[in-house]
Amino acid sequence: MPVAQRIERFPAEEEVRGSNPLGHANMAFSTPVSKIPNIGSSYESKLKNLKIRTVGDLLYYFPSRYEDLSETTSISSIYSEGRYTIRGKILRISTGRTLRRRIPFSEITIKDGTGEMKAVFLNQPYLAKNLKEGEELLLSGKASYSREGVQFVNPYYERTKGMYADIGITPVYPETKGLSSRWLRSIIAPLLKTLESKIQETLPKEVIKKKQLYTLEEALKEIHFPRSWDSLKKAQERLSFERIFLLQLFLVKQKMVLGKRKSVPVDIKIKEIQKLVSDLPFDLTNAQKKAAWQIIKDLEKDFPMNRLLEGDVGSGKTVVAIIAALSVIKGGYQVAFMAPTGVLSRQHFDEISKLLWRFKIDVGLLTGKKDKLRSNKLKGDTLEISRKKLVEKVKKGELSLLVGTHALIQEEVKFKNLGLVVLDEQHRFGVEQRSKLCLKDDGRVPHLLSMTATPIPRTLTLTVYGDLDLSVINELPKERKKVITRIISPKKRKEAYHFIGKEIEKGRQAFFICPRIEESEDNESPWAGLKSVEKEKERLDEEVFPDLRVELLHGKMKSTEKEKVMKDFKSKKIDILVSPSVIEVGIDIKNASVMVIEGAEMFGLSQLHQFRGRVGRGEFQSYCFLFTSSHTGRTKERLKALLESDNGFQLAEKDLEIRGPGDFVGKRQWGSPDFTMEALKDRELVEEARSEAKEVLSQDPELKEHHLLKRRVDSLEKKFHLE
Repeated sequence: MPVAQRIERFPAEEEVRGSNPLGHANMAFSTPVSKIPNIGSSYESKLKNLKIRTVGDLLYYFPSRYEDLSETTSISSIYSEGRYTIRGKILRISTGRTLRRRIPFSEITIKDGTGEMKAVFLNQPYLAKNLKEGEELLLSGKASYSREGVQFVNPYYERTKGMYADIGITPVYPETKGLSSRWLRSIIAPLLKTLESKIQETLPKEVIKKKQLYTLEEALKEIHFPRSWDSLKKAQERLSFERIFLLQLFLVKQKMVLGKRKSVPVDIKIKEIQKLVSDLPFDLTNAQKKAAWQIIKDLEKDFPMNRLLEGDVGSGKTVVAIIAALSVIKGGYQVAFMAPTGVLSRQHFDEISKLLWRFKIDVGLLTGKKDKLRSNKLKGDTLEISRKKLVEKVKKGELSLLVGTHALIQEEVKFKNLGLVVLDEQHRFGVEQRSKLCLKDDGRVPHLLSMTATPIPRTLTLTVYGDLDLSVINELPKERKKVITRIISPKKRKEAYHFIGKEIEKGRQAFFICPRIEESEDNESPWAGLKSVEKEKERLDEEVFPDLRVELLHGKMKSTEKEKVMKDFKSKKIDILVSPSVIEVGIDIKNASVMVIEGAEMFGLSQLHQFRGRVGRGEFQSYCFLFTSSHTGRTKERLKALLESDNGFQLAEKDLEIRGPGDFVGKRQWGSPDFTMEALKDRELVEEARSEAKEVLSQDPELKEHHLLKRRVDSLEKKFHLE
């Protein structure tokens, strides 16, 4: 766990480049960083690159880790691998490039009173200019063995010149070119000292008292310059709770606002639903029946349904959505069915049309390219139609169901009587965005059904989808065969290729997934050495399967090209489809029986499980091969979990345990530090934050008594993206 300097150990005025902390007297959280002494236009621009525009942004820019420099070890006593901190003077400095990968580096030899050792800084040749021989440093890092003895690789370093004699633990911030942790500390320290006793509290006093939390002022001091490990942990707990509490306030408030809006109540059409279900070529699972019932009961209410339908790959979510759509259409309203890609939209269009044309329901497809209409008058055939005519039919109410991409929310698309919006694959929209689909001026909002094929742990469901009611399909159709999964080492590749060839000889098809579209130019990147989609396609085509038809599909291709490839693959004109994760979302090829995943260690368990779910959708036994050259314990643990379970919900919990919440909600989207992301694993904490949020809003629904809290919640709507 991280630690840092004490707040009392602020640099003296002359140590902060002559700045006077009293010059910060009028500072507030909203003050632009340009008003901070010693921040010119150059530093202001660099801070903006880190999305730091105000004093508040700067104080909420937390360290990513901490180096404990309080206990030093003599060089002569370092005889085993491990983490150490040493204090010594630079004896020699040199630069060069590594032999194999030609990575530039700086190398210093440092000595203390007991001996000397080397420290290598990869990709940091500039250090040779920044450091000087004879200069004293504190170095902290992991010692490892080389031919020349023990050494550090990319250790953290601090100059001791001008340093406080009792320095112990130092915060290290996410850095960018020209903004070092040392510089950030020198700016943040006097700000905190000047703002002492002026920092306005965000959380209600009763919540702080009840939860025994640090005040915001205490937490900000301790997160940047903590007194101890314990004080740091308490600061992290306070700031984690604050972040989760604000989100829960936002979500609960959104739910309350939506609950006050009006929607169209739809009577349950039992006979039509029974007829649709009896026409299905399979029996609904109990989980599908339960989810469908929850949804159609919601549709009866006069306020908007806001429900998430969560189900494993191939669990039959679309059929449940079609049951809801049928009920809405037979009630006299229209349905919009939105999917993230043109390929998936066309797939839904085909499936929905096939199931609904016997009910005399016309279905349209609007994707931005070739628009289509499948009408009852056409007896199930599809007609290409101009966008103008299709949009006109929607506007007049002559078209009951429109499938499409984001083209559905364009200004020109107006529904006469929209009753239900179905959003596939986690593409969530707020009330304001959904209202773009409404033509009526009476303020009514259509019912909303979101669907996701990524099972999300309960803790994160409360956090990410806290404003939605939840329906879960946790059963797979009985007729689906279990996909046989194997981890393939480099030595077993030829054997696996031979097996795949035999499968294709039987008339089957295969997917090959690669983690990149192009080769990585960065030798230090975690992607370095992994196969690119283009290179892999070329290799498979020319070397491994020269007699088979190998084709490429990726997101950078034009829509028309992607459509042709998918059409050819579906019609069996292609044997092997090489792709990045573009095929993860919803593509259904029943004849495909082999899934190969290159660089399997680079994907999350939930994502790997979704890839695996793209095969085994037909009558044939299917296989998933996980190609990896990684031998780490973490990789083995994760991939072994995939072998042992085909339950997406269990794997999601395991992924949360191993990789953390960032794999589900996207750390970069959240803009949250690691300790907040880790806190999302704590279901009890999330539920407590939600409970406190409900309590505050029950007493003060508009947050009129909590002005600062209201501003923070309102700002979340602009900054927080959960799509």
